[in-house]
Amino acid sequence: MKRLLPLFNRFKPAAISLTAVSLIALSGIAHADGHGHDKVSMMADKIEPEVIKWRHHLHQNPELSNREFETAKYVEKYLRGLGLEVTTGIAITGVVAILDSGKPGPTVALRADMDGLPVPEQNDLPFKSTAKGMLDGNEVPVMHACGHDTHMAMLMGAAKILTDMKGELRGKVKFIFQPAEEGAPSGEKGGAEVMVQEGVLKNPDVDVIFGLHISSNTDVGKVRYKHGGIMAAVDPFKIIVKGKQAHGAYPWKSVDPITTSAQIIMALQTVVSREIKVIDDAAVVTIGSIHGGNRSNIIPNEVTMVGTIRTLNKAAREHMYEAIPRKVKGIADSMRAEAEVILPLDYSYPITFNDPALMDQVLPTLVRTAGKENVIDSKAVTGAEDFSFFQQEIPGIYLWVGGKPLDVSEADSPAHHTPEFFVDDSGMKLGVELLTNLTLDYMNSAK
Repeated sequence: MKRLLPLFNRFKPAAISLTAVSLIALSGIAHADGHGHDKVSMMADKIEPEVIKWRHHLHQNPELSNREFETAKYVEKYLRGLGLEVTTGIAITGVVAILDSGKPGPTVALRADMDGLPVPEQNDLPFKSTAKGMLDGNEVPVMHACGHDTHMAMLMGAAKILTDMKGELRGKVKFIFQPAEEGAPSGEKGGAEVMVQEGVLKNPDVDVIFGLHISSNTDVGKVRYKHGGIMAAVDPFKIIVKGKQAHGAYPWKSVDPITTSAQIIMALQTVVSREIKVIDDAAVVTIGSIHGGNRSNIIPNEVTMVGTIRTLNKAAREHMYEAIPRKVKGIADSMRAEAEVILPLDYSYPITFNDPALMDQVLPTLVRTAGKENVIDSKAVTGAEDFSFFQQEIPGIYLWVGGKPLDVSEADSPAHHTPEFFVDDSGMKLGVELLTNLTLDYMNSAK
């Protein structure tokens, strides 16, 4: 069960305008008269060169999911140097540090992910990655093609500032450096789900968690937020269609799993277009792979398909779980074939869901930190994030922080998970300030 937020927050309306947010911020509910934010900004200015240095080192030395051994050692050494209580080996390579103010108060968790991707970097940077790793028995290039290097550097910066401001804290801060956000290797488990299972939100019990993601198509200096679902649930699935093999010249002697599969693929799209209320939230069904047969003149016995479902609310997700097996069975029956649906297939991420009451509570912090004009009420995206496993247990907020240089258009900015992916170092200072101010303001509100 989610813990209750501070008392004053329970009586807020479920939504709040940015104008109202600004008034709340000016009234001083967030953090005294704003002097705390000014101090954090000055400290972030001072530490920014170090944050950039850490990011460059991490970018140049990426490691794949569940293989972040040197990355973990680098982070651990730094955190121990701050005098924090550090635990390693959580979910294989995860690192967790605790800052205890010595005063009663809530426990706030801050999270950064650590893994890179099997992507060859094509940027001409002095800190370009040329690293290699092993994936499914093959050597592959490795790159921080989603910005996890910046996430770690920003959290390291916030840890330094909060440690230096220990006397102004109430309660504890838990710094979570998480492996395998991009998904564990074949046959392994990892990421946020395993960290939760291993008790990362316990001892001490965490009251609230904050995380952020750098964005290559959002201007430096801006922060994007959303009440409710900000990133989709992801549910991979497999469909096995079984028919009867025959010569391709005599299809009437077969039960054709290929034509059956073709009809299934097209029909699955009607679940979204005709059964999901898309004016409320988007949903996606994608078949990413289909395999069956080996010759042009043989109708095979079997076809296998794998795909993914993306949904942004619980009702749509539950509907997908009911509708896809229904559609598949109906078409298979009509074609005299048999079909098996495996859903979910091997992993499943919940919706990355920003607790609406907590989002209302922290909006003044975003406004005061970034400036009203730089705080953007954003639309959800159908990408997924395993930060959602933390949010299933406790209230949490996930934000997007701008990393796009101002002289680059959004159309020309490279996408995440591509060899050209690029974010500017200057975007990290805002992330450091946000993580720090969210912690300070939440602690202050819990008096």
